[in-house]
Amino acid sequence: MSINLNQDDTAMREVLTHGRVIALVGYSNKPERASYQVGQFLRNVGYRVYPVNPAFTEIDNQPCYPNLTAIPEPIDIVNVFRRSEFLTEIVEEAIAVQAKTVWAQTGIFEAQAAEIALKAGLNIAMNCCIKIEYYRLNIPIHP
Repeated sequence: MSINLNQDDTAMREVLTHGRVIALVGYSNKPERASYQVGQFLRNVGYRVYPVNPAFTEIDNQPCYPNLTAIPEPIDIVNVFRRSEFLTEIVEEAIAVQAKTVWAQTGIFEAQAAEIALKAGLNIAMNCCIKIEYYRLNIPIHP
């Protein structure tokens, strides 16, 4: 069953507590960028984070993948740091790789993308920061 996580804190907590693998689309290699900072944070609290950005082959000595299909294991959360107009395309790719959740960061919202995700059985969160929600919901650090 798919859930709009913006409307359900319990489901959002479940996604963040039980998810282990995060593909971070739009990961930057610049430490001053939010995508880099959030990626580092997620890694530091115990998630396996895969950078996704076709402009790079490596970020911080970790492989960077050109797209979701190149990631070598099942994806729990696709965390999106791309402009809203790219969200539908990313949702479609997330469906193709059978990801569980698409999480669009603050400022990223596309109603059609949300509808497609929910119809395909993906959870969706839009226009909210995964790091802020992690703290707000008091998620335990992953072992």
